[in-house]
Amino acid sequence: MPKARAGKRPERREGRAGGILFNTGAGQHILKNPLVVNSIIEKVIACEIDPRLVGELQKRVQGTCLANKLEIKVGDVLKTDLPFFDACVANLPYQISSPFVFKLLLHRPFFRCAILMFQREFALRLVAKPGSKLYCRLSINTQLLARVDHLMKVGKNNFRPPPKVESSVVRIEPKNPPPPINFQEWDGLVRIAFVRKNKTLSAAFKSSAVEQLLDHNYRVHCSLHNTEIPENFKIAEKIQTVLKDTGYSEKRARSMDIDDFIRLLHGFNSEGIHFS
Repeated sequence: MPKARAGKRPERREGRAGGILFNTGAGQHILKNPLVVNSIIEKVIACEIDPRLVGELQKRVQGTCLANKLEIKVGDVLKTDLPFFDACVANLPYQISSPFVFKLLLHRPFFRCAILMFQREFALRLVAKPGSKLYCRLSINTQLLARVDHLMKVGKNNFRPPPKVESSVVRIEPKNPPPPINFQEWDGLVRIAFVRKNKTLSAAFKSSAVEQLLDHNYRVHCSLHNTEIPENFKIAEKIQTVLKDTGYSEKRARSMDIDDFIRLLHGFNSEGIHFS
């Protein structure tokens, strides 16, 4: 579950169930509408960081036919080794949404699908398309690895206590087999392009930090392949040449799709420029 900000006591307000006072500062907004729960999926393996809620769940299934069908992993899901699973269902603390999504998408063996509840804006970023205001690095990275669909909106009044934001449920289905792309390389390129997604790529790649990184990577690549580097070599000129030759010099990340970035990555890699 998310951590409260340092120096501040966790906010506690309305919401009791079975004697438990929910800690909203830790993201504990318990879904109270059973119709929403039933419309998602029945849990079989649960991961929970709060031992009080673990105990409550165990009490609810004790002595029922569900008791031997439920396995509970106690701890931080981001630090937990996930087992083999076919489907994942989660009402996440919204503060861990992004790292959890990529933990799932990089998990092996592949799962069939995930049904996840997120803050509405985060969910819309997952499904955003090029040209949309919400289109960002999260959008393209997720869509590279998976098919993402917005399933339904969930109002804040479906929770106890209600959070301050609206929510949405999305379905994520990983692409299997995955695209034949080194994800670290891909993410390195996309990270640079989306730092200022409204800038042209020509401008985005003129950052001194970017040039230093790519110059270092280029020299390592040449060393590994016994390639001599000219004395007057300048990485800035080589970067701009690749951008012009691929036709992306004046393009902006906000309007580029997956195929665009694949072509651009290939253009850089074919010239010995790498991002990881």
